[in-house]
Amino acid sequence: MRKIRVGVNGYGVIGKRVADAVFLQPDMELVGVADIATDWRIQSAANRLPLFASTPDAQAAMAAAGLRPLGTLDELLERSDIIIDTTPKHVAAGNLERYRTAGVKAVFQGGESHATTGHSFVAQANYESALGRDTTRVVSCNTTSIVRVLGALDGAGLLRRARGVLIRRATDPWESHLGGIMNTMVPEPTIPSHQGPDAQTVLPGLDLVTIAAKGAHTQTHNHYWTLQLTREASRDEVLDALRAAPRIAFIRMSDGLVALNSTIELMRDLGRPRGDMWEVAVWEDLVTVQGDEAFLTYQVYNEAIVVPETIDAIRALTGTAPDAATSMKITDDTLGMRSDFLRPAESPR
Repeated sequence: MRKIRVGVNGYGVIGKRVADAVFLQPDMELVGVADIATDWRIQSAANRLPLFASTPDAQAAMAAAGLRPLGTLDELLERSDIIIDTTPKHVAAGNLERYRTAGVKAVFQGGESHATTGHSFVAQANYESALGRDTTRVVSCNTTSIVRVLGALDGAGLLRRARGVLIRRATDPWESHLGGIMNTMVPEPTIPSHQGPDAQTVLPGLDLVTIAAKGAHTQTHNHYWTLQLTREASRDEVLDALRAAPRIAFIRMSDGLVALNSTIELMRDLGRPRGDMWEVAVWEDLVTVQGDEAFLTYQVYNEAIVVPETIDAIRALTGTAPDAATSMKITDDTLGMRSDFLRPAESPR
């Protein structure tokens, strides 16, 4: 069977991770990455990836910088079955008609609105509704985590409503020198914050409200949830629902993983590429249940969590995997996803 020919437009924080993930998939071929930059980010990719220029001006600039682009974005589209647009927020929406004209399917990221594609995607929640579509939008890092965790409890029949507080990182680590937040915290100016309504584009039945603020750090987000359950439940029931869900992994303060930075260091010690964490890291020993209320906190690695969802979206749009379970198994096996970062899967937790 011919491999899916995948192009990536935008070689930034998400784009470079998606490109590397495509390389690992047995049913996909990376035909090229496109960008407008000529600095170290593109230079580091030029000798190992097929490089294209997103615009004619960028093609000239790349050539002047000693790079050798194989062509422009139009030529990348000619070689691709599907394009993954990881260009900056709001830029991608302007590319939609270009992709349609080229007859290429397209996956967008959470920086664009739901209205851009009319479909928002998290693999475990609504893979089947994306089958055969021309476009979809993988929701943002925070929204992905909400759908995974709250969707697991909702699917187990345990969740009535959810109220959450999100402490967001201020900026991506590589550009922290450009500004950001120091010695303060900045509340998002509306309640609910945008992540709650965004999650409802994937799981419309969720009753949730989110409140968010940006903190003075650059690595990962941190969520705190107060959950009204459908009935009185035990802590083990809540934990079992989370254990049964894909792409959730437990961490524990009792193991010394007491803060966001400790989990980041663990990812490096586990040999994860770029220290990435594709899973939602739930603090197992902080999950608390009191009657029909549950309380939990977890960590979201904003640079990596949407990568497996993007890979699954490729299979959904091209129809090469019939259901979520089939696609997610391939993706999770190739990436080395885990349900617990320190204990073997066969050991009792």
